[in-house]
Amino acid sequence: MTLPLQPPIKPQLARSAKELPRGEGWRYEPKWDGFRTIAFRDGDDVQLQSRGGKPMNRYFPDVARQVQEMPSDALVLDGEMLVVVDGVQEFDLLSQRIHPAASRVEKLAQETPAAFVAFDLLAERGETLLDRPYDERRERLVALDLGPVELSPVTGDPEAAGQWLTGASEGVIAKQAGALYLPGERKGMVKIKRVRTADCVVAAFRLGKETDTVGSLILGMYDAAGELHVVGHTSGFTAKQKRELLGFLEPYRTHERGSGEPSRWKSDEELVWEGLRPELVCEIAFDHITGNRIRHGARLLRWREDKPPAECTIDQLRA
Repeated sequence: MTLPLQPPIKPQLARSAKELPRGEGWRYEPKWDGFRTIAFRDGDDVQLQSRGGKPMNRYFPDVARQVQEMPSDALVLDGEMLVVVDGVQEFDLLSQRIHPAASRVEKLAQETPAAFVAFDLLAERGETLLDRPYDERRERLVALDLGPVELSPVTGDPEAAGQWLTGASEGVIAKQAGALYLPGERKGMVKIKRVRTADCVVAAFRLGKETDTVGSLILGMYDAAGELHVVGHTSGFTAKQKRELLGFLEPYRTHERGSGEPSRWKSDEELVWEGLRPELVCEIAFDHITGNRIRHGARLLRWREDKPPAECTIDQLRA
């Protein structure tokens, strides 16, 4: 390549925040639920690079074609690869692309095509833009003809940005207008995740590492046919809560035992679950979902003695 930047490049990162920063010096973009990707386009040569610096062309030939079809033919873009179905960003369908069989990848590319959303311009022609402020990089990005590549929206109005903290959105990325692009650093950018709440049935639990303690609660929701599905778990309890939970759950135990799917991160003992009658309901807070599962651990907010278990329906995940 003859571009002034060559792969791999570490993307600039965002630090977490609970609320939108406000002020004249902030710009707001939607937070995407996909694979962070830096795209290099030099004539007919296209390289897609993952956040970790790995080449991604073999897994996303459809995205490589999109970048190749841009009228602008000498640039480096920072963005995100997504799979969107019925307006919902489906991270699990995106993850399925990481497959060793080229035939499988091409089949998935036809069935659930991915798309590239650009939100920053790192180089154009022979000029690197890393040392230019965000506002200038954004202005130059907007001026380009990106063809099939989507341009991420941006606003300077925090009230307007609030829309990305509701509905099917994932949150907000806030960037300082004058910030330079600093590869690998968490400066000049913050991320505010959309936090959702839902009511779940406590379907089972796992014992903790310490004797007579609870390590996690396994959460379930009912589908339209009345079948209970596991949707995630909640943990992170204090030492006192772990001890107290065991006694609290005792009247609901069925003494049924089972084991979850093997994990490279957990021992066989940590995967064993203890069954509970589906009578306890709790309210949880969570952020990302994958399919019909909560991708990260949920946070227990409170017990809902007033809520019938049958009202804990799986459509809450998409609300």
